[in-house]
Amino acid sequence: MNPAAKTVNVLIVDDNPLIRELMAQALDPVCRVILAADGADALLKAVDAPPDLIITDFKMPGLDGRQLYEKLRHREATRNTPFIFVASQGDIEEKLRPLVAAEDFLPKPFFVADLVRVAKKFVDRVHLEKLKQRATRPGVIQGRLEEMGVAELMQSLEMGQKSCRLALSRGGQNCELYFAGGQCKDARFGNVEGDPAVFEAINWADGEFEIDFAATSERTTTTRSTTGLLMEAMRLLDEANSNRVES
Repeated sequence: MNPAAKTVNVLIVDDNPLIRELMAQALDPVCRVILAADGADALLKAVDAPPDLIITDFKMPGLDGRQLYEKLRHREATRNTPFIFVASQGDIEEKLRPLVAAEDFLPKPFFVADLVRVAKKFVDRVHLEKLKQRATRPGVIQGRLEEMGVAELMQSLEMGQKSCRLALSRGGQNCELYFAGGQCKDARFGNVEGDPAVFEAINWADGEFEIDFAATSERTTTTRSTTGLLMEAMRLLDEANSNRVES
């Protein structure tokens, strides 16, 4: 996602400056990052300007992650702010999961790639909702694939269990994907239909997209779930890249 698309504000809370900076660098390309050195600092920043997502360490001196969560839940402006907690597996199962309604949990130790994967799913979904709020036509979202790629759009629609038509266009080429409850049921790319039509367009790096939540299709031409289509597309891409290297 390019900097112009950074419409999602993510507050990162960790008392370890090295980890805090590592997380910030990893997420900077996909969202607007706000940093807090501890729970008290995060509380002040969240009250002043409620973020779209809070990623917080659980164990911190003074106000810990769960106490931050509880304090923000008692304020109207931050009552529904989503949290991703970073904690040991034991703390997640014993002290967090039974007591907090978090967007997700990231067990320590974690890979930066895991952090980006978990956060980006949420960031893409929020970005899509913000595009919807700015739509010039009711129920229709338009944007550029440089801001949200085809795979990201498909993941967001699946997570949101959306029913719609996702129309893609690039250089005179057009592809239409129809979703029902987040599952891609019908795909058309010129004379190509079904799974191969998805694979034709899924790696487009540029172009335009339009999501019409009123458009439906009665046909079923795909044979995999949305996740299945994405996984198979990745496999085919890896296979193609491997063949290029060998040749």
